[in-house]
Amino acid sequence: MCGYYTHGGIFYEEKDIALIILDVMMPKMDGWQVCREIRKKSNCPIIMITAKGETFDKVLGLELGAEGVDFAKTWIGPFGTIFMNMIKMIIVPLVFSSLVIGVCSLGDIKKIGRIGGKTMAYYLGTTAFAIVLGIFLGTVLEPGAGVNMPGEGVKAAAKAAPPIMQVIIDIFPTNAMEAMLKANMLQIIVFSLFMGIGITAVGDRAKTLYNVFDGLAEVSYKIVGFIMNVAPIGVFGLITPVVAANGPAVLLPLLKVVIAVYLGCFLHAVIVYGGLLKFVGKISPVKFFKAILPAQVLSFTSCSSGGTLPVSMQCIQKLGVSKDISSFVLPLGATINMDGTAVYQGVCALFIAQIYGVDLTTGQYLTIVLTGTLASIGTAGVPGAGFIMLTMILTAIGLPLEGSALIAGIDRILDMPRTCVNVTGDATVAYLVDKSEKSNIEEPLY
Repeated sequence: MCGYYTHGGIFYEEKDIALIILDVMMPKMDGWQVCREIRKKSNCPIIMITAKGETFDKVLGLELGAEGVDFAKTWIGPFGTIFMNMIKMIIVPLVFSSLVIGVCSLGDIKKIGRIGGKTMAYYLGTTAFAIVLGIFLGTVLEPGAGVNMPGEGVKAAAKAAPPIMQVIIDIFPTNAMEAMLKANMLQIIVFSLFMGIGITAVGDRAKTLYNVFDGLAEVSYKIVGFIMNVAPIGVFGLITPVVAANGPAVLLPLLKVVIAVYLGCFLHAVIVYGGLLKFVGKISPVKFFKAILPAQVLSFTSCSSGGTLPVSMQCIQKLGVSKDISSFVLPLGATINMDGTAVYQGVCALFIAQIYGVDLTTGQYLTIVLTGTLASIGTAGVPGAGFIMLTMILTAIGLPLEGSALIAGIDRILDMPRTCVNVTGDATVAYLVDKSEKSNIEEPLY
């Protein structure tokens, strides 16, 4: 192994592989310039990465030829495998505990009455529509067309679709533990809903059980945070062998994914929210969107619905929404409303199915809609929620989780529009609920 410091970076050369680690203290350093200069001295494949803080931030460049495939699979690929194993490890406890707590957080159902029912109906209804829109765009635009990445155990031809009623029957588990062992996400979600409703109905006598799930949820969130901190390394380990074996052309369809997600988010905001505001809320959508523009801009740049909550409350209250309604609907929306993420789920699920050559059945399409809609109750507000939900959907329909690595590489770009749509949806529902309930509110909710 030989190495030397060059232009703020460290260059190591071993056999036929060159590895450049760029200096974190050199923000103005041109990584591509370093790569070009090393190319003048050596024709070996180059892997170039940069560090930020204590973790890898992103992959800047990759020039692994055919001679570097074995190196990538042997020494880089295992980091991706470990990352995906950690994701699989936490999915079941995360979904189960957080969904139970999410249902319990609704509190006394009798007290919130019509407001809670209408809010849930709006949120879950628009989320289901958003997933369908994402599936539609994924089918029409075909972002994964032309890319062939056959996965182990994945059949190019899907089995015959089971009857719709059988699909509905199968979401109700006969054994909750078996559903968890097999990671049957729909059955886990249904069992979680019943558990949450049961704890809420029992009340104080189930407080200890509630605390157990609350503690498990918080621990799961923390573990997810740990996992997402090393996500750039894991994604690097997953993508590098794929690109080395298939060439950079495998990354080109990601542009179609970005276009499809942005287009889907725009259409959902204009058609769904605009239509509801105009015909149900009796307000000009343009006027409404202008009023909440500060919240939209903040959510787009910060990618945080929770962080935008104070601004959203301020904007919506200026439109005349009562403080009681906004203080209930908006925080609940930050927990369960994921319309923008739902568009993303639909597009990405179709993209991954297409690159693996899998023709989805009607039952699988229905599974995507049901899983994405119900899972939004339990995973919103979790760090990396969109990516976690995507892995849940892929698990539910039997697609390889490794396909999500390509999406994770551009997740930040996709996170901006979907968070903006989530916040816009929260504000829209708050306005609609206030409009329908203002004359009936006799006492504060809290």
